[in-house]
Amino acid sequence: MRVTQNMLNQNLIFNLERSNRTMEKYQEQVSTGKKVSRPSDDPSTAVRSMYYRSTMNEIDQFKRNADEGLSWMTTTDEALGEATSVLQRVRELTVQGLNGTNDQSARIAIAEEIDQLKAHLGEIANSSIGGKYIFAGTDVKTAPYREDAAVPNSPKEFRSNNKEMVELQVGQNNSVQINVLGKNVFNNDGNGGIFKVLSDIVSDFKNPNASGEDPLAKLDSQIDNILGQRSELGARMNRMELSISRLEGLEVSTLSLLSKEEDVDISRVIIDLKAQENVQRAALSVGAKIIQPSLVDFLR
Repeated sequence: MRVTQNMLNQNLIFNLERSNRTMEKYQEQVSTGKKVSRPSDDPSTAVRSMYYRSTMNEIDQFKRNADEGLSWMTTTDEALGEATSVLQRVRELTVQGLNGTNDQSARIAIAEEIDQLKAHLGEIANSSIGGKYIFAGTDVKTAPYREDAAVPNSPKEFRSNNKEMVELQVGQNNSVQINVLGKNVFNNDGNGGIFKVLSDIVSDFKNPNASGEDPLAKLDSQIDNILGQRSELGARMNRMELSISRLEGLEVSTLSLLSKEEDVDISRVIIDLKAQENVQRAALSVGAKIIQPSLVDFLR
């Protein structure tokens, strides 16, 4: 087969274009630090990268859920701790009021302080975070300690709903309850709970003809109940912290796998780029010799 000058020129141009495309690929890898810029560069790598990125998005969402849940639980724990302190103060006042040496005016003064502590306990029951009441069950937008809307001027009572617990997903198959049901804390007996106990104490101290029933046992029962709820909450907080630690470890391992798929070895790419530049120069030099001079060159 006769090889014409035109075929030599076309082959030269084709090879130069291919060399330029290779140099462009190396230059793009150096500038972006990524092996793949578009799925067509390496479909299998692109698919694995998309899977790892999807996994990273899930981990980020689980971490946000876990952080939010831990903040909610921390706020709940602080509220339960404050409620325990209030009841302990009420117990001290009750012991003082039960002392037979107190006259009626002293008992009334103690009753007034306990009544104020009861109001403060109502504020604790209405504790919120991010505009959500933490003891209101799933009805987080309604204050649980409130008056009965159907009865004007009715006394405030704890009116938490009995709906399901509040849970957050912190893993593919891992959900953690973040709330403490308010009715289990403030109305555990279903008959007014802790607020009725305090109201009865206030009423007995203000009434000089009170029956003299010892309220300390009821107070101790309420304190023990809160401590039990706080202990259960602490166990769930430990679990949440373990979930956060696990998610952080999973994030590191997934990032490592994603880096292996996407990131280039910069030093290796620079070496390949320099080698391709040498190939390009050699191709240009050979091409200059392949292209025959024209008649004009001989007429100089």
